[in-house]
Amino acid sequence: MVDATTAFSGFSVRDVAEARSFYEGVLGVPVDEEHGMLWLHLGDGHRVLVYPKGPAHEPASFTVLNFPVPDVDAAVDELRAAGVSFLHYDGVTDERGVNRQGGPLIAWFTDPSGNVLSVIEG
Repeated sequence: MVDATTAFSGFSVRDVAEARSFYEGVLGVPVDEEHGMLWLHLGDGHRVLVYPKGPAHEPASFTVLNFPVPDVDAAVDELRAAGVSFLHYDGVTDERGVNRQGGPLIAWFTDPSGNVLSVIEG
C-alpha cells in the first residue's frame, strides 16, 4: 500500500540550473539539489520535486504551484520588480494580470520553463 504521509508532487523543467536560479533567487524558495533534481521546500515539511526533461520538456498549461500571499497587488509589484511577467487571459485578468472576477484575487506567471505558477490572495 502507498504511504500518503510521504507523498509529494513534481513537475519538469527544461534546465535545472535555470530553475534553481528562479525559484531560489527570484521567488526566495529554499531549494536543495540531489541527483540532478531540485527539491522545493514549501514549509510544514511540504516539498515539490523539480526534475529535468531538457529539450523534450513541455510546460504545464495548468497551474502547478500556487503561492498564497496576503496582498496580490503587492506581490505582483514585487515580482515585476524582480523581472517576472504576468500572464493575461482575455476576459479574465485585468491590465496587471490579476483576476478580479470573483473568488480570491489571483495572478498567474511562468517559470523559465513555461510552467504556470500563481500568487493567490488568502
